[in-house]
Amino acid sequence: MSYVALYRKARPQTFDEVKGQDHIVKTLKNQVRAGRTQHAYLFCGTRGTGKTSVAKIMAKAVNCEHPVDGSPCNECASCRAIAAGSSMNVIEIDAASNNGVDNIREIVEEVRYRPTQGNYKVYIIDEVHMLSAGAFNALLKTLEEPPSYVIFILATTESGKIPTTILSRCQRYDFRRIDQETMIARMRELTEREKVEVEERALRFVARSADGSMRDALSLLDQCMAFYMGETLTYEKALSALGAVDTDVFGELLGEIIAGNAGRAVLIFEKIIERGREVGQFVSDFTWYMRNLLLAATSEEALEAVDASREQLAVLKEHASRVEPETVMRYIRILSDLANSMRQAGNRRVLTEVAIVRLCRPQMEATDAAFRDRVRALERRLDEIETLGVPERGTGQNRNLHEKEEPLPEVETAPPPHAAPEELKLIRAEWESVRQDVSSGLLKGLLVKSVPCYNAVDMDGKLYIRSANSTLDGFIEAGSRDVERYCGEIREAVRKRYGRDVEVVLKSSHDKGEKIYGISADDILKDTGKINIPVEVSEDF
Repeated sequence: MSYVALYRKARPQTFDEVKGQDHIVKTLKNQVRAGRTQHAYLFCGTRGTGKTSVAKIMAKAVNCEHPVDGSPCNECASCRAIAAGSSMNVIEIDAASNNGVDNIREIVEEVRYRPTQGNYKVYIIDEVHMLSAGAFNALLKTLEEPPSYVIFILATTESGKIPTTILSRCQRYDFRRIDQETMIARMRELTEREKVEVEERALRFVARSADGSMRDALSLLDQCMAFYMGETLTYEKALSALGAVDTDVFGELLGEIIAGNAGRAVLIFEKIIERGREVGQFVSDFTWYMRNLLLAATSEEALEAVDASREQLAVLKEHASRVEPETVMRYIRILSDLANSMRQAGNRRVLTEVAIVRLCRPQMEATDAAFRDRVRALERRLDEIETLGVPERGTGQNRNLHEKEEPLPEVETAPPPHAAPEELKLIRAEWESVRQDVSSGLLKGLLVKSVPCYNAVDMDGKLYIRSANSTLDGFIEAGSRDVERYCGEIREAVRKRYGRDVEVVLKSSHDKGEKIYGISADDILKDTGKINIPVEVSEDF
């Protein structure tokens, strides 16, 4: 006898054997038990969730000679004939290939004849959304008022394509995606029956790969068992059989992406492909890995949001600590765009390599997310420099981490009409210390050689900081929202050092305002108690 696929061998034969659809099973059993079955049902749901299996069980139940609590007995002649596919009372139609008006007209003609045996003629129309408009119209009248001995069960994976005229004539049941624990329990039961040793971690990986489809889970498990016939199915073997990639490899790849090492990242991808991994599967798994990183970093209930053991979750959290959630979201967008592009691409490998380079090089994109990613990368490097105590304006290999040397910003050479307030003179004298007190490593670097200034005409008491950095100039002139945050960081540094608030305004080096003068450091007043300047948030930048 030829081999029967595991998912066919494990197809449920009674309502009690259906897994993960308790809300539907309970309702149908009650209807059969009470004799209140409907004339038309619509089963909706993704692939492999049990729509066709439940339809066949329902067909057996309504025709069973000795039903047991609403379920078929599977022993009477009617149940055995339906299970064998030889019953004249159950007609299965694939609407994907029989979707014309003539096909439906044949059904309309047949329903006039009573069943030769049993109580009901059951028509199971699979993928009903594939019917043409004319076919739907031909079915309307019969579906609304069929003979008392006819039951229609329509199954579809795309309920949105079903006309409302059909929907209104059916009792609708939505089949849910099957949760992983249910699939794992079912697979464990089947592997024990097949006398196959398998690791729990391997079952969990197969269940996750199935994405809520029991049929897919059993097909993947069957594939793994066939690949390693007679051996214990381990997690590593499941990865190899299904062409998937381990989390540790993704962690290594993520590290190279964060560091911007495009060459090494592409090399890791090349090695993955050389081991026989499929490109589409790699992209899907890497996207899922990024999703888990995002949830591990942002969800308070990460253990429930991410289907992983505590050990795996700890690894994911360690990986997530290396990168900001906003950056992960940019990665996911790039990978999602890649998945869409791959559907019609001739060379998927090249597209994937280009996407990996884009992940590594945010400067290649002109989007706001990529720009913020570049700023975060620069901030991270400057923080590392501060931690290591490397001089901020170093030479040699450290020099490329900073902006190129900028000339000191020009300040007014004419004598100011009024002298700077003494409290601002103190800030000017200790400006380098104030700059070091700023919490952000990026801002510390941007403020190198900046000059504290004041309004020598209006004497508004504000602390103006004239930039000496082209990057900071760009933020200011573009009206970036980060400028207000930078002003707040400087204000906080002043507050911590002197115990007073001061309003801070950042000025571009190109802004040659006539009222703004550099603060002289001569005759500095040492009395910090005189610093008493009100705080305002400037909306000019």
